[in-house]
Amino acid sequence: MSASAVIFYMLAFFILATGLLAVTSRKIFRSAIWLLFSLTGIAGLYFWLQMEFIAAVQIVVYVGGIVVLIIFSIFLTQQSGKDLPAPARGRPVVSALLVCAGFVLTRLLLGHYAFRPSGHSVAGAGAGAGNMGANASVGNIGAQLLSTSEHGYVLPFEVISILLLAAMIGCIAISIKIKPEDK
Repeated sequence: MSASAVIFYMLAFFILATGLLAVTSRKIFRSAIWLLFSLTGIAGLYFWLQMEFIAAVQIVVYVGGIVVLIIFSIFLTQQSGKDLPAPARGRPVVSALLVCAGFVLTRLLLGHYAFRPSGHSVAGAGAGAGNMGANASVGNIGAQLLSTSEHGYVLPFEVISILLLAAMIGCIAISIKIKPEDK
């Protein structure tokens, strides 16, 4: 087994293990921390594939933004030390069956496509593991992201900014406690 395969399997195991711990932990704060580790592992996978921009976006948006927002919401609502309620008896069985069905569906869908290596090798990643061509530079991505031309993405960029602002305002509104007036 090559070093590249060992690195991939280590990252994959880390992502799957921390993701599983995120959804099975009974403490809500620990679940958020395991989610943070899982998303950081995904960023590590992007770095391994030499997609530095996507990895940086993963860290800034998901790890630095969404998970921190979740953790602040937990602390502001005073729920950090409480256990989550135990799931209903049949829920783990149904969840396991749905996961198995998802794996089968994914395998069936992937079987319809013939994936071939592109012929370009990314250092340490194997053939065809992430070759995006000359348009993948950070300068080109930034120019397209803020362009108002036909192939520009300034409108979706602004909509996502407004969505994140609305999420922060919602967290603040949820965390505000209204004190009953003294009589």
